[in-house]
Amino acid sequence: MSMSLEERVRSAVAALLHAAGESQTELAGALGVSQAQVSRRQSGAAAWSLADCEVVAAHYGIDVLDLLAGPTRAAEALPAGRRRVPGRQTTARPAAVADGDV
Repeated sequence: MSMSLEERVRSAVAALLHAAGESQTELAGALGVSQAQVSRRQSGAAAWSLADCEVVAAHYGIDVLDLLAGPTRAAEALPAGRRRVPGRQTTARPAAVADGDV
């Protein structure tokens, strides 16, 4: 049995979060919503809107159709520069570290 569109989007977002090494909080910032709102969308308690899908796709540098196609296609479409590198810090760093002032 195939996944519904909602299930495909939730799975694709989860795959992108994992592949990019990002948290729901980081994605929430890109969407302009709280982490709790991303969590509700990911759990199915709230729906991902088409506008959300466009923002998510732009955030990860993929086409929205790749996002809607599901987790495999979304993760494969993720640009190499957005992929998590093993051992790389994935959380926000202090400004001094990010600017190289340390």
